Amino acid sequence: MKNDPPKKRHPLKRTATDASQSRPSSFKRSQYNRTAGDSLQSRPPSKRPPINPRNAKSTANLPSRDREGAVPPTKITPPQSSQRFSRNRPSNKPRKPIPNRPSAGTPPTSKGPKELLKTLDRILSKSGLGSRTEARSWIGTGRVRVNGLLVQTPDYWVNPKTDKILLDDKPIDLVERRYVLLNKPKGYLTTYKDPENRPTVYDLLTGIDQFLSTVGRLDLDTSGLLLLTNDNDLAEAITNPAYKLEKTYLVKSATLLTDDQLNQLRQGVELEDGRTRPAQLELIRQSEKHTFFEITITEGRNRQVRRMLEAVQSRALKLVRVKLGPLDLAGLPIGTWRDLTEAEVARLASGKIRPNAKASAESAAPEPSAKTLGDTTG
Repeated sequence: MKNDPPKKRHPLKRTATDASQSRPSSFKRSQYNRTAGDSLQSRPPSKRPPINPRNAKSTANLPSRDREGAVPPTKITPPQSSQRFSRNRPSNKPRKPIPNRPSAGTPPTSKGPKELLKTLDRILSKSGLGSRTEARSWIGTGRVRVNGLLVQTPDYWVNPKTDKILLDDKPIDLVERRYVLLNKPKGYLTTYKDPENRPTVYDLLTGIDQFLSTVGRLDLDTSGLLLLTNDNDLAEAITNPAYKLEKTYLVKSATLLTDDQLNQLRQGVELEDGRTRPAQLELIRQSEKHTFFEITITEGRNRQVRRMLEAVQSRALKLVRVKLGPLDLAGLPIGTWRDLTEAEVARLASGKIRPNAKASAESAAPEPSAKTLGDTTG
């Protein structure tokens, strides 16, 4: 209708009139302020400075239009790191340590071979006083002193043979040594606490009020002999590769193994972390689908026997550790534990290189039948 108000145009919508009045991109904005009688004129030539002779080489490859007004590049030198972050301190000057507070990872004034130096939390946990997590908590709360100095850094290096370590002003050397032999069942983790609340081997150690560290590990699906102790020196010697402690396992393979595969296991196979040492292998029997055998190794790599079988295109269905050096599982039901005798501890400590067959034969306890265990366990 005539009295209707005019429609408002959308601010972003262009009309045909706007399109006809669109200006060329090459024209200056001042050219659109001309009157109706004015005529379009070309842009005046730009007044550019002459080329600096010193920059002629750097601008030789540019187009002539760009070379006319080329400006020499300016070299910007960033400030040195010592000028930016050192706060007026020379970069080669070390920081002064805080008095009465040892720095992390710095050994104290202890003398001896480097292999004897251990972190403070490790020494406390291996001494049988508690787990490593508990040891770090004690150190952080100021309950530990080394050579009379308060130390609150768990990674502080100490020498257990020369440094005097006190927990609540009591030396840790006074802890009674204990050695426990456990027949670990399948399905138990070799750890102190599990975030998923799965059963651990410590759930089986009822009646023991001391913390005992495991000497080596057995994975979740492996059962058999496991040694626990708070004797740090003996545990370090047993787990040392130079000790060459014999470990005997009963194995049930998932496939029938040929003589060639068994010989490969005897001679050593190539793994991701290197070739294994030669092993002693005794064939127990061959069933319709599986092979039962006993293997003795002198290494302690992670899941070594299982990985050795995988290297010969097979795998372990059952795995039981029946011997650890001179120790065996004779008369120990699965899921139970017992303390080592003084004679067993002495035999472990005396075999610095490798326990011989004569010492193993003098064991007071009779050795279990390998064939019987191979058919019923693992």
